[in-house]
Amino acid sequence: MHKKVYFKTFGCRTNIYDTQVMIENLKDFSLSENEEDADIIVINSCTVTNSADSRARGYISKVNKLGKKIVYAGCGAVSKGESLYKDEKIFGIIGSSEKENINSLLKNKDRFYQIGDLNSIERTIVHNFEGKNRAFIKIQEGCDFKCSYCIIPHVRGGARSQDEMKILEQVKILTSNDFSEFILTGTNIGSYGKDKNTSLGKLLKKISLIKGVRRIRLGSIEPIQIDEDFSEILDEPWLEKHLHIALQHTNEDMLRLMRRRNSFKSDEKLLDNLSSKGFALGTDFIVGHPGETDERFEDGFKKLEMLPLTHIHCFTYSKRDGTASAAMSSQIKGDVAKQRLKKVVDLIDKKNYNFRKVTNSPLQVLVEEYKNGYFSGLDQYFNKILIKSKKDIDKKWVVLNDYKVKEDLNYAEF
Repeated sequence: MHKKVYFKTFGCRTNIYDTQVMIENLKDFSLSENEEDADIIVINSCTVTNSADSRARGYISKVNKLGKKIVYAGCGAVSKGESLYKDEKIFGIIGSSEKENINSLLKNKDRFYQIGDLNSIERTIVHNFEGKNRAFIKIQEGCDFKCSYCIIPHVRGGARSQDEMKILEQVKILTSNDFSEFILTGTNIGSYGKDKNTSLGKLLKKISLIKGVRRIRLGSIEPIQIDEDFSEILDEPWLEKHLHIALQHTNEDMLRLMRRRNSFKSDEKLLDNLSSKGFALGTDFIVGHPGETDERFEDGFKKLEMLPLTHIHCFTYSKRDGTASAAMSSQIKGDVAKQRLKKVVDLIDKKNYNFRKVTNSPLQVLVEEYKNGYFSGLDQYFNKILIKSKKDIDKKWVVLNDYKVKEDLNYAEF
């Protein structure tokens, strides 16, 4: 009888894809749907913040009490793996370049530490995403940006692009398995093609030509990465009407301290142009970074008020050893950072509500689940909607012409 493996995934969409890569290479084991029935638990970890590390450590403590064999993968394998391994909290380490060797590694009777390198990109073709009806496509790995607060280039390596033919083959296989919405992911997807004399915009055009592709969503992209090739596809019907543009801050002094490549003036021009084309717009925003004085925060907040944003991933600064920001002396108190976070989130929530109230386009929704009497999914603007229906519309596309806009969500009957 095959031993059972349970995968626990923390963090971003890239990790979701990486977990599926490991599952695809798991030939001599069976999958378990819960920790209790598993012989081995593989943790695909995130290390972007201290909270991410804490969640993973808490989970390790929980499953260790169950007496399970724990294998640690993901970004945390690089940043925290060595100490966890030395303290015998885990049985083995699987680095990024070793994911495709998981089958042989899990056969080890002795503890193992295979951290690998940060130069490779996997060749595995993913055929399915268990329990999901949207498919993730990893188009690149790593990042060449040197933002002062970010540890990710240290744990993912430099930017490198997946082979275009491999990506297109991947999409074709997944469309044949009834996937029609694709989410392109990676560490810094806007850098795709810089090492292969192509671009993200050109790749998107080719993916859109594949039969069965109905909608393409994107992970986070940098303002400076919206180039001429990308601008040419902004009016295409297959591109989601939501873009996540990573600003990180809106005060010029803070952008310099963070070693960012964007500026508010150019960001404002870009977002206004995208908004005029009907896009919902999301961003990342860090509060409490060293040097964020009251004056700098208030200036940044006033500029946030000026931008046509509808979504935000706002988080408090998290000190990461080995980064330039960690050595800065002007650290901000945690309670101050939390107050600033709430203020920013409340602002964008109001902007999102206002956006939904004035948007009168039919909503195109891929229904993802049925729970508590409602079907639910995301529309083209990346807004969740709850749907009442006597029909079984789970995993189906629906077009909603009539819906109610409430402060928390949109609601419809179909």
